[in-house]
Amino acid sequence: MARNEEKAQSMLNRFITMKAEEKKKPKERRPFLASECRDLNEADKWRQQIMRDIGRKVAEIQNEGLGEHRLRDLNDEINKLIREKSHWERRIVELGGPNYARHSAKMTDLDGNIVDVPNPSGRGPGYRYFGAAKKLPGVRELFEKPPELRKRRTRYDIYKRINAAYYGYRDDEDGILERLEAPAENAMRREAAEEWHRLDMIRKEARKAVRSGEVAEVSASAREILHEEEEDVVEEERKKEREMRERFDEKEREFVVHVPLPDEKEIERMVLQKKKTDLLNRYVSEVLMEEQTEAKDMLNIQR
Repeated sequence: MARNEEKAQSMLNRFITMKAEEKKKPKERRPFLASECRDLNEADKWRQQIMRDIGRKVAEIQNEGLGEHRLRDLNDEINKLIREKSHWERRIVELGGPNYARHSAKMTDLDGNIVDVPNPSGRGPGYRYFGAAKKLPGVRELFEKPPELRKRRTRYDIYKRINAAYYGYRDDEDGILERLEAPAENAMRREAAEEWHRLDMIRKEARKAVRSGEVAEVSASAREILHEEEEDVVEEERKKEREMRERFDEKEREFVVHVPLPDEKEIERMVLQKKKTDLLNRYVSEVLMEEQTEAKDMLNIQR
């Protein structure tokens, strides 16, 4: 008896479901081309449907345990839906609706930075990766930035940083170097003064010994100092002799001209006479020149 009731209940459920489906409107399919749609509300509805499909598939692709092939297929389907969505958005704009593409989300990398992946064809957005597909072999490298090569500085860049402070021209401005060098400078002055006094005492003793004839008893340092003084005297005499010789050579190189030179007026007169002679030779014949010369001789004209 229970078995028959179950069968009747099952038949009743199927009958009720069939009647409900008959009352429903036939299920509409999204047009294959967005250009076939003529109604703005219909176009907006199909866009919303595509957005729901994209959201569902993006949520599914976050699962890293789906496998490489399934992740790649899901990523391809999402990119196909995104391209289709862009077609419907353009169609909505053509029908006078809002421009959804202007406020669309940007693509980001693993760190959340915006990445612009151009399309090789030059039209529309490029191929995008979502969720676990970003970590697939060969895909992660696309989001990694190549390491920046350290540019080697040229000689021009090195010299561009060099200023007066590099050469030590401004070391004395703060006064620190002067305070640090003061003890060393005083020590060097003291040593130089002591050395000068020691040499002066040896020099005086050597001169006294020479004057008194006790040259043999003079120490080695005193003989060295006396020898240096003699060399200085000899060098000074040689220098004077060299200067006198150079002065004498300069006097011998001087050349005096004893021939009287013409003054400026005489030179101008000679130049003018030469120009006259050239003009006469160019435009006057030799016969006319001889006649002119005879006439000047007869008239006693000297010009």
